[in-house]
Amino acid sequence: MGPTTKKTISEVNGQIWKQMMVAGAKTLELRKREVDALNVFPVPDGDTGTNMFLTIQSAARDSEKVTSDSISDVAAGASMGSLMGARGNSGVILSQLLRGIAKGFEGLTTANPLQVAKALQTGVDTAYKAVMKPVEGTILTVSKETAKAAFIMAKSGATLLETLQEAHLKGMKCLAKTPDMLPVLKQAGVVDAGGQGFLIILGGWIAVLAGESIASDTLSEAAKKTTPNVPETQETKREFMRIENLDYPYCTEFLVKGTDLRVERIRKDLKDRGDSLLVVGTPEVIKIHVHVKNPGKILDYAIQWGSLHQVQIHNMLEQNENMAHEMKDESTEDELTEAGLEATKPLSEIQPSKEYGFVAVVMGQGISDVFKSLGVDEVVFGGQTMNPSTEDLAQAVRKVSARHVYILPNNGNIIMAARQVKDIVKDRVVTVISSKSIPQGISALLVFNTEGEAQANAQNMERALGNVVSGEVTYAVRDSQFGTLMISSGDILGLVEDTIVASGQTLLEVAQETLEKMDWKTHELVTIFYGEETLQEEIDRLQAWLKEQNPDVAVEAHPGRQPLYYYIFGVE
Repeated sequence: MGPTTKKTISEVNGQIWKQMMVAGAKTLELRKREVDALNVFPVPDGDTGTNMFLTIQSAARDSEKVTSDSISDVAAGASMGSLMGARGNSGVILSQLLRGIAKGFEGLTTANPLQVAKALQTGVDTAYKAVMKPVEGTILTVSKETAKAAFIMAKSGATLLETLQEAHLKGMKCLAKTPDMLPVLKQAGVVDAGGQGFLIILGGWIAVLAGESIASDTLSEAAKKTTPNVPETQETKREFMRIENLDYPYCTEFLVKGTDLRVERIRKDLKDRGDSLLVVGTPEVIKIHVHVKNPGKILDYAIQWGSLHQVQIHNMLEQNENMAHEMKDESTEDELTEAGLEATKPLSEIQPSKEYGFVAVVMGQGISDVFKSLGVDEVVFGGQTMNPSTEDLAQAVRKVSARHVYILPNNGNIIMAARQVKDIVKDRVVTVISSKSIPQGISALLVFNTEGEAQANAQNMERALGNVVSGEVTYAVRDSQFGTLMISSGDILGLVEDTIVASGQTLLEVAQETLEKMDWKTHELVTIFYGEETLQEEIDRLQAWLKEQNPDVAVEAHPGRQPLYYYIFGVE
């Protein structure tokens, strides 16, 4: 990104917009952990900053592929990239902001300050329309106040740099007020994470107009002046401190190229050799990601299958000490594309062979097995801390040889990304069932009628979501207060329908209290998915307690193997 000055940028063309997209992504990449730390609940799912970074990164990459200097063409490329890469609710809203901005630039070769301000407003309008129930005090409000200030400033004859600087200032003031708009933010003592992420991106744009570059290790002076100054919190320190106790300190990633690569076999062989395992790909190329004690043993195993490429090994303990650990969460499709590789058969050539099919988002191999046994065609691994992108979901839909494909997001933060799939996949009818938990997804599948009509099935599945009460047991990642509960970092937490209802020191007691809050004794069935870190003795003790308390209620326990959550409960 070459040096520029505010005198030379009276209008923005496509090349400058590319620089702004890249700078916005780089600036957020440097600050995404701070945005992640602004999670309202103290549970391990703070991923707003990561989701927004991956979304803007995808926008930047696609904008750089455009050869035209027209801002209309480049903005359209960035919009499509953000749509495909959108993850989580915050990422989807960001993609809609960029989509509206691109609409505002339609037909323009360059854009002056007033046209940029109007495009920002079009972005806000588009984002508001995309959200079914807009909530003030979020990224929507912050972007709205930012666009309003930009328009007033541009109309007064200000330069583009002055326009965005004033817009950023007003956005910062609005961000500071978000706790007054949303009580849950005030109780948690944080500002809105999505709003802050948006302002950090805007800070990157301003850095370009100010003629500053974004350094890889530290922010430029312009970016420092135009991004929210969030001090290092105890929560952020704890996040790094937790890494010090890793049993598997080496993050190992690489591609394997060969013939007849057996993804399931390789995944099975590696599942007990480390954690955070990901094995995905095709018979010709697969991507492996795993945290291990000895990377050499993993590489020795993998080389038996073919040649190794793009090998990356990161010592997470050393990165922790340097406070510079950067999570790499890129889709397999991106990896394959960058490697110049393609699947053996284009997904567009897969012809529908049946009427209905299913895509489900799950976490844990055990839960995946259950969903597949209930008729799910394609499973996308994701959930808390790892929301799949719209493109990930679209790729899964294309693999299903059905005319009508239902998506079960099974997480409230994935529903918006899932709803964008229909804008990408045109050769299938795509319907999103608004399941917010694993038990809800299972409940929906159980009422599906293969001989029923599509609309009737969708209605029945939506109604079935209310037939089950969902609960989870996890742990706290920071000190906080929720209602009357005083929570300390490391406490065991119980949640019912995404609301914290129990906190304590022992897993059994919190699990019992959570089930009591779910009124389990008045129901017919309790389903338990236990996580990869839950000990068998804990499971046995919980089942014994359930049987003792009410032997008439059926109990089913399954090895979900999900990370982060000791238990996932379904009561119906």
